[in-house]
Amino acid sequence: MRTLALYVAASVAEIGGCFALWAVTRNGASALWLAPGVLSLILFGWLLTRVDVDFADRAYAVYGGIYIAASLIWLWGVEGRAPDRWDVIGAAVAIAGAMIILYMPRSA
Repeated sequence: MRTLALYVAASVAEIGGCFALWAVTRNGASALWLAPGVLSLILFGWLLTRVDVDFADRAYAVYGGIYIAASLIWLWGVEGRAPDRWDVIGAAVAIAGAMIILYMPRSA
């Protein structure tokens, strides 16, 4: 459960950091948004180093599935656009893949 919580926290940090850059470059927000955005991206990287997996690339692979779902939640909650059924199906497939990578037994 701790590992999933770290992945979720990392996804919020990354999406928040990237959204800050998006807000500045695409939405005309103040450049002051970049400072918390950079801090958020640093937090994202640090959080991924805390997950309980043996290899960095496996941590990144699992994170990809979590990121997809979190991005759609951000789309809905922050940008006010509800995901459609294909978004939901795609996120479910990505989460299923991430859980297989994370939780299935490994041979030595």
